[in-house]
Amino acid sequence: MIPSSVERVPQSTCDEINEQIRQNAERQIARCASAGPQAINDRLDELDHEWDVERTLEANAATLTLIGLALGAGVNRKWYLLPTAVAGFLLLHAIEGWCPPLPVLRRLGYRTRSEIDHERYALKYVRGDFRRLPERKHEREGVNAKRVVEMMRS
Repeated sequence: MIPSSVERVPQSTCDEINEQIRQNAERQIARCASAGPQAINDRLDELDHEWDVERTLEANAATLTLIGLALGAGVNRKWYLLPTAVAGFLLLHAIEGWCPPLPVLRRLGYRTRSEIDHERYALKYVRGDFRRLPERKHEREGVNAKRVVEMMRS
């Protein structure tokens, strides 16, 4: 069975690495929470610029593909095997959530977009971004999306 998009990378990563990634995020949240609002804002800015594992894989695949095509055209046709292999690995990653570079990237700390977003929303919660949102079911009844967005802005 093909795993869901959100779960496929963590399911293809060993539990030890997933736990390290989770603990690193928790440490960042705790550090920022104790350092105050400016630290939270700074960390949120960092998260806005953090490359997730998918983007990193795509950039590396594109680079290797272009190198393989250039070397195939200019040096030796056998280099055309490189972009072929890269395309196969990308397809494997799209379907299974695993490809040969993934374990290395995960060990280096590259996270999924979902993992980054978990840290982002935890920091926003600590900062108090959600305190104006309705907490109880009866308070949420009749609240439309436009109202929620307005509540978030104020």
